[in-house]
Amino acid sequence: MIELLVKGGLCYLAGSIVASLALGRLRGVDIRTLGSGNAGATNAMRTLGKKIAILVFAIDLLKGWVATALIAPWVLPAPVAAPAELSSWSVTVCALAVMLGHVYPIWYGFRGGKGMATLLGCVLGINAWLVVPMVLAWLATLILTGFVSLGSMLASAALAATLATLRAGAPLVTFGVLALLLIAFTHRSNITRMRAGTESRARRLWLFGTRRA
Repeated sequence: MIELLVKGGLCYLAGSIVASLALGRLRGVDIRTLGSGNAGATNAMRTLGKKIAILVFAIDLLKGWVATALIAPWVLPAPVAAPAELSSWSVTVCALAVMLGHVYPIWYGFRGGKGMATLLGCVLGINAWLVVPMVLAWLATLILTGFVSLGSMLASAALAATLATLRAGAPLVTFGVLALLLIAFTHRSNITRMRAGTESRARRLWLFGTRRA
């Protein structure tokens, strides 16, 4: 149990380093007061520019990768090491902890981003091939609807479905389901706007449906 607490705590603290907020402060702004108010790459693109958005995405993705590729498999000394059966949940704990850190960062008043880039980094650290169904679902959604937020949620659903279909084991299937629920929760305002018909679309990838700003 101590092993999971140590690894989870480190991942949460790493996740709390929210790139858009840190880079925004260097420019004297709080991105949560700009655009959609979200501390993520999409809002950074709209409010701080393409270069900052790319850097935000890369940093948020990197911390997810570090959590599952480096911290989760870290072998701790005997006094704190968990039994093998419990240790198998390290990836799940680390992935969810880094995502929660991003969404509820201790360094920024527990108001962070929505966690999608960090989730993608976590998945890359687990198995890069798992990203394929996520990207396909995301692209298909954007092309058909133009909704970035819906693409993120369906990409998360694709991950959960893939892990369940592959019978990846209880720890990873649990991670997939909980990650989907967290992404859906962080996008609840987007769901409300989509239902009201006021959610913005990515025009360049929009092909079908009613055009909106």
